[in-house]
Amino acid sequence: MKTPSIVLTIAGSDSSGGAGIQADIKAISALGSYAASVITSVTAQNTLGVQGIHPIPTDMVCRQIESVMDDLHPEAIKIGMVCDKDIALTIAACIRKYQPRWVVYDPVMVSTSGHKLMTDDTIEVIKQELIPLATLITPNLHETRILSGWDVKREGEMGNCADVLGKTYGCSVLVKGGHLEDGEMCDVLYDAEAQQCFRYRAPKIESHNLHGTGCTLSSAIATKLSQGHSLKEAIALAKDYVTKAIDAAKDMHIGHGHGPLWHF
Repeated sequence: MKTPSIVLTIAGSDSSGGAGIQADIKAISALGSYAASVITSVTAQNTLGVQGIHPIPTDMVCRQIESVMDDLHPEAIKIGMVCDKDIALTIAACIRKYQPRWVVYDPVMVSTSGHKLMTDDTIEVIKQELIPLATLITPNLHETRILSGWDVKREGEMGNCADVLGKTYGCSVLVKGGHLEDGEMCDVLYDAEAQQCFRYRAPKIESHNLHGTGCTLSSAIATKLSQGHSLKEAIALAKDYVTKAIDAAKDMHIGHGHGPLWHF
């Protein structure tokens, strides 16, 4: 068997298995790559919400990253929930040290249920130290508001917002439009290399089971980048995978709230 590409996910653990590290590992594996992981926090979480967050000590986060990077040499890194400013600084220092080819950062700041997952101080550190090191960030509209101050309501505003964010932070930006009340899904990419915006459209699937959608998408993008696809191709392929995972899970009943996708 051919050796698969390796993807490292740096994120929080979701005890219900629907998001975070657990969703990342499922997506990376389902798409044919090898998943390594660094846990930044342990959450008490289920389909109804987040009941508790316990950050992992920074020295242990650093040691986990060093262990993976020194031995496995992953082609891509996906970063998810970073709930503590010291952890954000630790991850940033490791990225500067190892200089990975691809860094996809899903700036998880607000849970599906609306629970804020980090302090304002942590957000400022992430803006200044972590986001500028990313190849791509994938904010949803709630996170876009936190990062830019823009309250995006319509599809037409997404491109301008992505452009501003990309030029502010010096990275590519995929603004996810899943919270728009339209009949069609539209995400907008600002490609930092091309310095222009591209739209990705997909039919909107009515489902209550959307827990972990952002984690799954960012992991799938990182996986496709690790397999040699361009950024535009990786996003298109990842979005197709997520659409199928949402469709496969729409009639499932796992938990009493927002259930997970079906990754396989």
